[in-house]
Amino acid sequence: MGDNQLGVFLRERRELLTPEAVGLPTGPRRRTPGLRRSELAMLAGVSVEYLTRLEQGRDRNPSSQILGALADALRLDRDERTYLRFAAKAVNGDPAPCAASDPPAREVRPALLAILRSLEPTPAVLLNRISDVLAHTVAYERYARPLGILDGAEPNLLTWIFTDPRARAALPDWDAHADAELSAVRMASSPDDTHLNALAEDLTVLAGAAFSDRFRPAPLSLPRPTVATVRHPEAGPLRLHMETLASEDHRVLIHLPADAPTEHSLNHLVGKGTLLPLPTHSRSA
Repeated sequence: MGDNQLGVFLRERRELLTPEAVGLPTGPRRRTPGLRRSELAMLAGVSVEYLTRLEQGRDRNPSSQILGALADALRLDRDERTYLRFAAKAVNGDPAPCAASDPPAREVRPALLAILRSLEPTPAVLLNRISDVLAHTVAYERYARPLGILDGAEPNLLTWIFTDPRARAALPDWDAHADAELSAVRMASSPDDTHLNALAEDLTVLAGAAFSDRFRPAPLSLPRPTVATVRHPEAGPLRLHMETLASEDHRVLIHLPADAPTEHSLNHLVGKGTLLPLPTHSRSA
């Protein structure tokens, strides 16, 4: 996104928001289905000239009131508002709340381990902001190991989705999962997060356009599929609710059966009643 993250974010969100979504008439001769600058400026209560300067990077110090008005006008959700604040601080030279120099969490607090233990025998995994696997339930080990998710010394869910052919084989709705996981990672990170950008450089080489085409635009806050279908090599087809609990620099991704056959298959897969101590991954500094 270069050094004008704020302008790119505002312009791309404006171009994605239709007039109908904000109660404006469509009108004839529109070059784009999105909002015109004049329409967004009117909704946010700013001048077209000022909005133009923001989008072009010629004004880099909008007030919090202006950012709030633009967020309201663009119908941004909480994660997108957080990213808007990151982008505004980045172009102004201020340290972002999630500073680019701060490494992703590696240590796992005892309270988070206790939460994972309480979730047994449900497959659940603890991730940091760039999707590194930090800890997981034993049930998740038995679910994820045959899929290849936990391969390697430092497994990363985003890397698995984009680079492991087993991910595409296991996820019929691969595009939705790829979009959702990348969205979660980008929304949790500053636009100038050096650790995320290093991962993105690797994935651009390893995964090519499937990754880079998704990473290039400003991020969207995208949900996971309501019910995910997984073709598991040992348990067969599974229908799963994938729920997320977020806490500071961590996410817990929980896999819940969406129907009785899946519950039966999961119980058989994880060996309900014969669980072992909760595993964690040794992380490098």
